[in-house]
Amino acid sequence: MSQEEIVVLLQKKDDRAYSILYDMYAKSLFAVITNIINNREEAEDILQEVFIKIWKNMDTYHESKGRFYTWVINIARNTAIDKLRSKNFNNNKKNLTTDNFVHLFDESNKSLFKIEAIGIQEFIKKLKPKCIALIDLLFFKGYTQQEASEELEIPLGTVKTQNRNCINDLRAFLKI
Repeated sequence: MSQEEIVVLLQKKDDRAYSILYDMYAKSLFAVITNIINNREEAEDILQEVFIKIWKNMDTYHESKGRFYTWVINIARNTAIDKLRSKNFNNNKKNLTTDNFVHLFDESNKSLFKIEAIGIQEFIKKLKPKCIALIDLLFFKGYTQQEASEELEIPLGTVKTQNRNCINDLRAFLKI
C-alpha cells in the first residue's frame, strides 16, 4: 500500500489504516524516540502516544507542506522532546550522541527508513566541530537555543547565528 493510500485511509479514520501505519513506521519512530529518551519503557509509551496523535491529527496533515513520513517523524521527535523537557522526566537520562543517532538509522531494516538516512553521517562529519556539537544539542538532544547557549558557554545570539550558518552548511553539502 502506498503512502498516499494510507493517508486517505487515515483521513477517513479507517481502522485498517492504523495497523498498516504501525507496521510501516513503528521501528523508525521508535528509533527516533529512543535516541531522544534513551529509556525503552518510556519510549514505548511515547510511541503509543505518537500513533494516537497521528490518528487524531490527520486532518492537519497537508501533502503540500511536506512528505507524510517527515510529518510523522516530526510528531515523534517533538513528542519525545516534550517528554524529555517535562518536569516529571529524570533529566539525567540524556540521549545519545549524533553518531549513535545516525547508527540507529543505518541499522533499521526498513528500506524506506534507510532511504531517509543514506549518507547522513557522512554529511554531519563534513561540518565544523562547533556545528556538529551545536546540531547534536539542538536537533538530536532536543535542547533549546538557550540551553545550548548555557551548555556550550557562548552567548545566545552566537548560538542563533551559528545554528543558521551550520544549517546552511549542511544544506550546501546536501546539494552536492
